Amino acid sequence: MKKTPTLLLLFLIAALSAHAQTGNAEAAKGKISMCIGCHGIPMYRSVFPEVYLVPLIAGQSPEYLVKALQAYRAGDRSHPSMQGIAKSLSDQDMADVAAYYGRSGKAGK
Repeated sequence: MKKTPTLLLLFLIAALSAHAQTGNAEAAKGKISMCIGCHGIPMYRSVFPEVYLVPLIAGQSPEYLVKALQAYRAGDRSHPSMQGIAKSLSDQDMADVAAYYGRSGKAGK
């Protein structure tokens, strides 16, 4: 029976951590202007710092999007434009944007 309080505490910590990363797609509507110009155009290619086919991100897993943005912010992913954008986002901003683009692949609707 002594394990019950410990397990309960671990469950509560995990639940709070998951809640902190929950994004709000509605809140993202005021944050996506910097994303739409590249990630909302089919077959769009950026030319800085090199020619790069920009992926459409609508429908992508929100968890993947958050991890990608965190990797850009940390410098683990290399793309100057994305690194600059990611550094301007809070963890909640990232979660919100990921929730917006991850919902059913219907970004912008």
